[in-house]
Amino acid sequence: MKIQYIPSSSCFHQTRPCITKSSWTKVLHQTRNSTPIFLNRSYYYYGYTYTTCNLQGDGSQLKRTFKKLNKGDDLSAEIVVSGTKKGTVAGAVALIIGTSIGSGILALPMKTSPAGLLPSSISLTLCWGFLLIEALLLVEINVGLLKRKKKIMDNEIDLEVISIRTMAQETLGELGGTIATLTYVFLGYTSMIAYASKSGEIIYHLINIPESVSGVFFTMLFASLVSVGGTRTTDQVNQVLTVSMIGLLVSIEVLAIVFGGWSGFEGAGDWTKVPATIPVMIFSLVYHDLAPVLCAYLGGDIGRIRTSVVLGSVVPFIGLLVWDAIALNLSKQAESFIDPVELLMRQRWDGVEIMVEAFSLLALGTSIIGTLLGFSQFFKEQILNNLTWDSSSLQNSRLVERWWISNRVGFTATAMVIGPSLFVSTTVPDAFSAATDIAGGYCMTMLYGVLPPAMAWAMHIAEENDDKKGISKARPALLGVGLFACGIILDQIFLDFSSFRS
Repeated sequence: MKIQYIPSSSCFHQTRPCITKSSWTKVLHQTRNSTPIFLNRSYYYYGYTYTTCNLQGDGSQLKRTFKKLNKGDDLSAEIVVSGTKKGTVAGAVALIIGTSIGSGILALPMKTSPAGLLPSSISLTLCWGFLLIEALLLVEINVGLLKRKKKIMDNEIDLEVISIRTMAQETLGELGGTIATLTYVFLGYTSMIAYASKSGEIIYHLINIPESVSGVFFTMLFASLVSVGGTRTTDQVNQVLTVSMIGLLVSIEVLAIVFGGWSGFEGAGDWTKVPATIPVMIFSLVYHDLAPVLCAYLGGDIGRIRTSVVLGSVVPFIGLLVWDAIALNLSKQAESFIDPVELLMRQRWDGVEIMVEAFSLLALGTSIIGTLLGFSQFFKEQILNNLTWDSSSLQNSRLVERWWISNRVGFTATAMVIGPSLFVSTTVPDAFSAATDIAGGYCMTMLYGVLPPAMAWAMHIAEENDDKKGISKARPALLGVGLFACGIILDQIFLDFSSFRS
């Protein structure tokens, strides 16, 4: 595989690439004979995909380039991989599966329990269909921009990552890019607050350490891994945790089906409680931050990308349906209302309690890793672009001082992520539930619900003579999913306003 390093272009209409202080992106971790199969949701936040490359050959200029990137040098460029070898559908499907299963699965049963199994299952199916259409829109827009950029640059580019922020900026202008950026920042903080809050709650039940202390400790543990261990070590740890998490989820669901029994879809449920469940369903099913990477990984082959998105989204969807059905089936047998996940932990089915707790912590840990990597890189770029760090004393400094000077940008960026997040998670009661509602009801719905059809509509207007078919060309579909996304946001506003008044 050939790996190219080319300057980043912030606009496609120029005849030559214009070098700007834009974000740089690292491409998928892959070796000459392997396929990347890893990562939880959040690992690929919209414009700051942060993974590693395994380089071949010694003493190459490319190795020196990546060495500079790992040190945090401000290289205004993107990493582009080109060559004859492209990724596989199987690898892309596995990537989506690993990315989708995250901490949202822990909040789902608690939110859907008041609605009942039948309404929540139907709602989950509708949300999956809605998000599938949105994902297909994103990949069609991304591939269209990839091909446009490839044509303008007059270069044989097979693989390149174009971020969702860039997609919004190129189709909707500076306003679109600004909305995407602000939404991403808010999404990053609400996600971190949710993870820190829930981890403290789980560890408290496990070893009786106060929630505020255990949540801070758990978050700081992974923050240290990201800051000290570096990208490569973090990537390796994340792969192990993700595989273990998926294995535990399958084992728990099998044990619950075997020992828990099944009472079916008894009762009609309460459909009035369904709107409150939508944000957490979206939070649990979103994998759309992965769309730009999938397009690059599969070389812009729209047919294979669509196949991967459909197949890859089905497996987490079925897993969530089974998980929700198991948890709600148990909650119906309880004498009083209780969190179905907590009820599942109380079962005595061959160690299922420990398995659920371990699965919960793994889901939170992998989610924290992904968010920290992407979100801290966002702040790192802002620091490098807007602040001047004095490194004149680097040569004459002691070993510890040199280490700090070389890594202070990364530590500062990480602190900017976890500082406000830990403050809110330790001071706001039930921060996990509130944060998942905000992240799913507002941030993710705006970023992956409202913006994609708007981008596709604008792109369709700009290319009226393009006869290519796809969801992005079907204006009724764009209007439908766009209005549905806006409806989710308005409904969440109404729910929050009603809760505030009461």
